[in-house]
Amino acid sequence: MTTARPAQPIKLHGFPLSGHSHRVELFLSLLGLPFENLTVDLANKAHKQPAFLALNRFGQIPVIEDGDVVLADSNAILVYLATRYGDAGWLPRDPVGAACVQRWLSVAAGQVAFGPAAARLITVFKAPFNAEEVCTRANTLFAVMEGELQQAPYLAGNTPTIADIANYTYIAHAPEGNVSLQPYPNIRAWLGRIEALPGFVGMKKTPIGLAA
Repeated sequence: MTTARPAQPIKLHGFPLSGHSHRVELFLSLLGLPFENLTVDLANKAHKQPAFLALNRFGQIPVIEDGDVVLADSNAILVYLATRYGDAGWLPRDPVGAACVQRWLSVAAGQVAFGPAAARLITVFKAPFNAEEVCTRANTLFAVMEGELQQAPYLAGNTPTIADIANYTYIAHAPEGNVSLQPYPNIRAWLGRIEALPGFVGMKKTPIGLAA
C-alpha cells in the first residue's frame, strides 16, 4: 500500500541484467507505482556520455527521474521510494527498526557486492575477479545469513523491508556465478517468501554457471 502516487510515471534508467537496477524495478512493482524502464546501452558506454553523466556524475546505473527529482544509487533510491511512497513497514521510522534495515543495506553494498554479485560478474560479464576469492566471500556471507534467517522470516524482522529488496536479486542469482544455494535452506525459503509478495517481478535469468 502506498501513501502517495507520482504525478507521472517514474523513469528508471537501468539495464536488464543489472541486479542493482532490478532491486529498484522490483520495489517499484511491489509498491504498484507506474514507471518506465529505460535501458542504458552499457556495451556502447552510454553511461559515460554527457547526457547520462548529467543524471549521475559517477556514470553508474540505476538512476530514477521522479518529476523534478533525479536520484542515483540503488539503495538510496529504495530509501527515497519507501519514504515517499511506501508505508512505514518498508522502512521503519523507529530508531531500532531503521538501524536494522540500514545494517542490511550496508551488507548489500558490501558483502553482497563483493561476494555473490562479483562472482556473477565473472561469468556473465567476464569481469577480472578472482573466482575462488569472491565465491568464498559469498559462502561466508550466506553462512551468516542462514543463521540470521533461522531467527526471523525476513532480514530485519517479521515483515519485509527494503533490506530484503536490496539483498534479494544477487543472492537469488548467485548460482549464475557458481555459488550454490543448496546448502542454505533458510535462504532459499526467504527467497521464496519474497517471490510470493504481490507485485513481485524477477530479473531475467542467465543460463550460465550452476544455472546453465
